[in-house]
Amino acid sequence: MSRSRALQYYVITRLLFAPLMLWTIVTVVFLLLRATPGDPVDVILGGRGAPDSVKEEYRQRLGLAAPLWLQYINYLGSLLRFDLGTSLTSQGQDVVEIIQQHFPATLELATFSMAVALLVGVGFGAISASKPNTVFDVSGRLFGIITYAIPLFWFGMILQLIFAVQLKWFPPNGRFSLAYSPPPTITGLYTVDSILNGNINELLISLHYLALPCLTLGFLISGIFERIVRVNLRQTLKADYVEAARARGISERKILISHALKNALIPVITVLGLTFASMLGGAVLTEVTFSWPGLGSRLYQAISDRDYPTVQGIMVFFAAIVVVASILIDIVNAYIDPRIRY
Repeated sequence: MSRSRALQYYVITRLLFAPLMLWTIVTVVFLLLRATPGDPVDVILGGRGAPDSVKEEYRQRLGLAAPLWLQYINYLGSLLRFDLGTSLTSQGQDVVEIIQQHFPATLELATFSMAVALLVGVGFGAISASKPNTVFDVSGRLFGIITYAIPLFWFGMILQLIFAVQLKWFPPNGRFSLAYSPPPTITGLYTVDSILNGNINELLISLHYLALPCLTLGFLISGIFERIVRVNLRQTLKADYVEAARARGISERKILISHALKNALIPVITVLGLTFASMLGGAVLTEVTFSWPGLGSRLYQAISDRDYPTVQGIMVFFAAIVVVASILIDIVNAYIDPRIRY
């Protein structure tokens, strides 16, 4: 079987298994939500001591009084119709509208955080690998361990205390200044919309509010890339073709940038895609810490409010992103690295 035919077979197989993966995630989320204590009706009624008859009426209206198996079948039927349901606590707002409203903020945070992670992680990893058994190498190892071990929410609060409360260089929370109107919505990404509108002041305000959250998330994620780049680059620098390049008198800097680093970055692509996909769904702590109005923060609120449809819809959306991203990563890897076989 040719390489291209094998890749096509692999992609088709992954696409066929994608619905099974999504069904598994949907089922687990559905069961876990209903296994945890709490009643959505109590949240809707504001915790007031409402009569049992009123509570039962609400449960009937929301479909929560039906047997669990019937609720599950009804939910799967809605998903097959691409209906994510209606929020229980947002005045009947469709879950699709909630995703459309909050996802741009999460996407913007994840994109800038990934840029910070790549810049810091790849740079630090390359310096550490090119100078083995030196203070740079030791610093790189410590950097990878520390960024992996530091709790994200704690690091975010420390940055808030230092740069927002004490130094007052950055705002402590929020996405845009209340003294100004946000950029007119085109893409939902404030930085992009301000550029499309040609408003430099809006762009600066957007970047000012984005700085602390993306530095928090990006700095801690950068440790992943630092470790991968350092290990792979160190192995690449010992390869025969690198030794041959040295024998021809090519400078170490050119060998590092033009030869070794390119091959060492191949595994980074795999981690890059999966990390970015997980950041879209895993930036909950960052968004809650900085009151960032993204989808992760909205998911946290929905879990607190026992808003079943919203939690399920957001989780399905995030799961679909991860599934699609993993397939795309495999395809890209197969095309850029001829050694990969499926």
